[in-house]
Amino acid sequence: MSGMAIGLSIFGGLLALLALRVHVGVGMLLGGAAGFLAINGGNPSSLLFTLNHLAYARLSNYDLAVVPLFMLMGQFATHGGLSRALFRFAAAFIGHWRGGLAMAATGACAGFGAICGSSLATAATMGQVALPELRAHGYSGRLSTGTLAAAGTLGILIPPSVPLVIYAVLTQESIGKLFVAAVIPGLIAMTGYMLVIRLLVTLDPRAGPATAKVSWPERLRAAVAVLPVLGVFVVVIVGIYDGWANPTEAASIGAAACGILAVATGGMRWPGLRASLVGTAHATGMIFLILLGADLLNSGLALTQLPVELANWVKDSGMPPLSVLLAILLIYVLLGCVMDSLAMILLTIPIFYPMVMGLDFFGMSVADKSIWFGILALMVVEIGLVHPPVGMNLFIIHKLARDVPYGETAKGVLPFLASDFLRIALLIAFPALSLWLVRSM
Repeated sequence: MSGMAIGLSIFGGLLALLALRVHVGVGMLLGGAAGFLAINGGNPSSLLFTLNHLAYARLSNYDLAVVPLFMLMGQFATHGGLSRALFRFAAAFIGHWRGGLAMAATGACAGFGAICGSSLATAATMGQVALPELRAHGYSGRLSTGTLAAAGTLGILIPPSVPLVIYAVLTQESIGKLFVAAVIPGLIAMTGYMLVIRLLVTLDPRAGPATAKVSWPERLRAAVAVLPVLGVFVVVIVGIYDGWANPTEAASIGAAACGILAVATGGMRWPGLRASLVGTAHATGMIFLILLGADLLNSGLALTQLPVELANWVKDSGMPPLSVLLAILLIYVLLGCVMDSLAMILLTIPIFYPMVMGLDFFGMSVADKSIWFGILALMVVEIGLVHPPVGMNLFIIHKLARDVPYGETAKGVLPFLASDFLRIALLIAFPALSLWLVRSM
């Protein structure tokens, strides 16, 4: 059997394991091990040596220390009640509009994403805060759940973002540049979701009725309450990009600041601290298992020469670069049916990244293409969290809103998916949307 055939068999076997609900990290480990054994005629010595080397190289990587720190920052924000302050601030200024509370929930998700880095945590936390308010003010179940499921994806679109950290490590790209590049696309995403809400309540005013207007003193108090959250975001992002703190140091400062804020505001005590530490340990262990599995799988695929052969085939095929890019993005959408965002990044970047770097897009340099493709990949990966039938955010929101049928939540998210695809088209046609801020800074 040729190396290409072995590589394709490994990939197909992995998808079969995922369809059988095998954990993605375990599936990648099994696929990589099968690749090594097939290439080396069943001799396990090469596999054992590689496992030993990969485990040490991955787990001793200083750059990845930023992952548990960002996870801890998000846990402190979740258990410390910072999400409630963000929602109150947004609701105080725009809650009196028709559909305003849903827009406020979207803005609060964006703000929470600036200190969290996880879509699932953003959807779960903001769902607990915003759903009771939306239902109490007569918002329809479809609009409420659809908004929160879609807006939860802002957790990874607004930096800091764990998938972007992993992309940076895999491609040797700057974490700071990727974070800055994601700011404008993330704000476009938030604005697009708000416009969708406005359109929906215009077509059906009963879906999102207006609420009472809040006085200016209350608005000012709400604004003061979120200033520390804004400060954490500025310190982390500006600190990384300006170079006075590396990503790990900035994440440490952010985690400590969120912990202090959570305690000072009275939102977190010992049970919350314990839950934050256990939650961080659990999430970090899962992420590093996936990282190790992806390393072994990609090493096995590298032995089969599958990534190199595919890159050369695409380069020599004469296909227009944009057609290749659209095919890659479509594959991401389909993979979202069977795996999470982090697994998709780890599995596909070693294969797709060389393809994209070898093609010409609007005369961009390799450095610009690397950042641009990273943001595009992040945008498409987040769609997998909300597109039916198996978007993880849909299940999280459905668990919080048992009285809303799952089908209603799935229908509610469809207009937001249309906004997602429109945004991706804009980013493909106008790369400056993700590159302008990086260049200007």
